[in-house]
Amino acid sequence: MKTNMRGFNENVATFEAASGVTEGSLVKMSDDDKVAKCGSNDIFCGVCLNVRDGYAAVQLTGYVELPATEKIAVGYKKLASNGSDKAIVYASGRELLVVDSTTSTVGVIL
Repeated sequence: MKTNMRGFNENVATFEAASGVTEGSLVKMSDDDKVAKCGSNDIFCGVCLNVRDGYAAVQLTGYVELPATEKIAVGYKKLASNGSDKAIVYASGRELLVVDSTTSTVGVIL
């Protein structure tokens, strides 16, 4: 990528972390103020940046590069989790702006 989107409109919030949430996990809301790791075809609300003392810092907006299962075309695409912290195209997924992609990563604006 010839341009750099890192830092664009980043917004991070802290939530209680369910068991299994680790750095890089695609996460979803699981209870009041709590996030859990996404399963297959789950729509993610953000990406866990780190976990400390049972709390997760989750990026909710801005540019993020995610592992992907395939190259995803740029533009607005509906994405979800494959259950293994990789983004997939999914008809019922969350519509996000894909700005760059390779066969193993996708850069999106959350």
